[in-house]
Formats: sequence, C-alpha cells, structure tokens
Amino acid sequence: MESKNQTIITEFILLGFTMNIEINIGLFILFLVIYIVTTVGNIFIMLMVIINPKLHKPMYFFLCMLSILDLCYSSTVLPKLLTDLFSDERTISMSACVIQMYVILLVEGSECQLLAVMAYDRYTAICRPLHYSVIMRWSVCYKMVSTVFLSSFMLCIFPSLFSQIPICYNQINHFMCEMLAIMKLSCESISFHENLVFFISFITLLIPLVLILLSYGFIISTVLKIRSTGRSKAFSTCTSHLAVVTLYFGTVMLMYFGPSSMYSTNQEKYSSVEKYSSIFYVIISPMLNPLIYSLNNREVKDTMKKFLVKITH
Repeated sequence: MESKNQTIITEFILLGFTMNIEINIGLFILFLVIYIVTTVGNIFIMLMVIINPKLHKPMYFFLCMLSILDLCYSSTVLPKLLTDLFSDERTISMSACVIQMYVILLVEGSECQLLAVMAYDRYTAICRPLHYSVIMRWSVCYKMVSTVFLSSFMLCIFPSLFSQIPICYNQINHFMCEMLAIMKLSCESISFHENLVFFISFITLLIPLVLILLSYGFIISTVLKIRSTGRSKAFSTCTSHLAVVTLYFGTVMLMYFGPSSMYSTNQEKYSSVEKYSSIFYVIISPMLNPLIYSLNNREVKDTMKKFLVKITH
C-alpha cells in the first residue's frame, strides 16, 4: 500500500475513542474485565466439553469451535486496545494492521458459517432424530468445520490479496484495523471495492442467515407437532443458539448494511454507529456466548457443578 504521492506508509495511527485520561481509565477497567471474562468463559466451555464424555457430541464440538473463534476475536483486538488507552501515539505497524484485519475478516466469515452449521445440527437432531447419528457422524462434522474455514478464507481473504487499495492517509478513525475504516484511507475512487465488499458480505452474511432461518422454520414446525411435555426440552436446545445468532448477525449486518455503510472516503464521516457496533460483535459477543450457552444448557451446567465440586474437594 502506498499513497498517491508515492509516500510509503509504514504505520497507522488508531484514533480510538478519546484522549481523556479519566474516561480511558474507566474504559480500561471495563475492557479488561470483558477480556478476562471472555478468555476464562471460552476456555471453561472447551474444558467442560473435553473432560465430560457425555458432551462428546457434534453440538458441543461446534460449540468448541465457536469458542476458539471468539478467543481469536478478543485476543486479536483487546490487548492492543488496552495498551492504546494509556498511549499518546497509538500507532500500529503496517504488517500488524494487515494481520489484524485479515484475522478479523477470517473469523467473521467463519463464525457466520459455523452458526449456520450449528443450526443445521439442531435441525437434524429435532427433525430427523432417527438419522442424526448417520448424518452428523464425526467424519462429516470434521469436513463441515474444514469447509467453514476454507470457504471463509477464499471468500474473505483471497479476494483482498488481489484488490489492493492505494492508501493516502495513516489515521484510522477506529480502535482496530477494521476493513471499512481502512477503505476510507484511500484518496481515489473505491467503487469497485465497495461493490466487492457488498457482494462478499451478501454471501457470508445473508446466505448463512437465510439457512439458519430455514432450519428454525422446520424446527418450529416439527416442535409444534410434539406433545406439550416435550416441547420445552426441544426448544431449550435452540434458545441459546438463537440468542447468539440474533446478537451476532444483528450487529454485523448493522456494520456492513447500515445506512452509513456506503463507504465515503472521508474519514470524518465514518459513522459512530459503525464503530460502536463493532464493539458488540468483536468484544461483547465473544464474552456473552459462553455465558449464554452455560446458563441455558443443562448438560454444561451439570458438568460445571461437578467440576467445581471436584476442585473444592
């Protein structure tokens, strides 16, 4: 990446939130607590699944993959953000910025597709229970996860390798190297890149969301045919996933399809809605996901209680 006047940019300045030290102290405490809860919660989820043979099921295997993605989200952004809150320079090297952007893009695409896979798993378990063990056998689960990561790379990372944007400015109006914010650093027309981002966002966001909605349409139709005594148990396995889907897709779609997402190259016009919506899907959502699954899942809660009892004794 180089500017129009051939000036080579080697680092960027992340403008972040504010330079007010009092506000930054409060933000530091808040984000530090979030990072600790996120890390402990997701590691705890993976540990519970590993130590309990009863949780060695496709549903919990996918949950572990979700926890890994959430850890990648928070660990890619939060350590740098915590450091910048007490820094006057808030610089990031070109290579570090590119790596951060690519990791975020890869995790975004992977999480959307993984949530669709988890919805299909619930559809199979509820609508086709007799064939579940055959359809969702371990070899198929491994192939699904591999396909999620590979397709995410091909859709979100690969196109950007061949569509470089000429960068003219080095001040990013964001707390991280987010793709839409970096696009605004160009002083040339980015209409091609706008269309490319919209097309890729359509595939990676809307198509998985449609598949999730279709899966739950069939699930609701099937559950309504079940006797009332079995409905609550069937729905209980889906409420956690629905909550995560609503939180994640809602904020990501606001980011990429919001009213201000037609990416003006003027950094000053970068919407605060876009900036703060990214807080939810990059920082808040990874923290809430393990809490949602832990509190709403009986098997996870039982494993957690046994584990805590074993530790205390």
